[in-house]
Amino acid sequence: MESNLLMNFSIDKENKMVNIKREFDAPLSDVWSAWTEAEILDQWWAPLPFKSETKIMEFKEGGRRLYAMVGPEDQKRWSTFDYSSISPKTNFKYAATFCDADGNPNSEFGSSYWDINFSEKGERTIVDIAITRDSLEDLLKIVEMGFKEGMTATMKTLDTIFESRKK
Repeated sequence: MESNLLMNFSIDKENKMVNIKREFDAPLSDVWSAWTEAEILDQWWAPLPFKSETKIMEFKEGGRRLYAMVGPEDQKRWSTFDYSSISPKTNFKYAATFCDADGNPNSEFGSSYWDINFSEKGERTIVDIAITRDSLEDLLKIVEMGFKEGMTATMKTLDTIFESRKK
């Protein structure tokens, strides 16, 4: 089934930024929970056949999420989210960094700086994401690695979670 929900993905090379604007057919409180609670994040924050597995999650300013994307052969790719600001049900920001299982950063990749805004539009919720990298080269590298396809797939998985709650 093709979704009629808004999904915009654009690259702003001048500002080393990716913008994603995505609409969800769910109330703001549910969408906020899906982005901020490990139990729900782990159900959708990885493109299939990968799954997300949170080791540590402290959703607070100065807090951290340490998680792995786990592949079908149980291979793990670790990352951290370091939360820098949180305005409940409105916005939160974090730096996302590839790392090892203990959270030590992988210096090859640098970080992505996420700024995520949430707003209500009737019965639906809009999530507006700005992701900045330190260099255009870094930004293009994550896009080449399939970032758009991965984000599109994970958002569809999140749609499925919201649909299943309505039944």
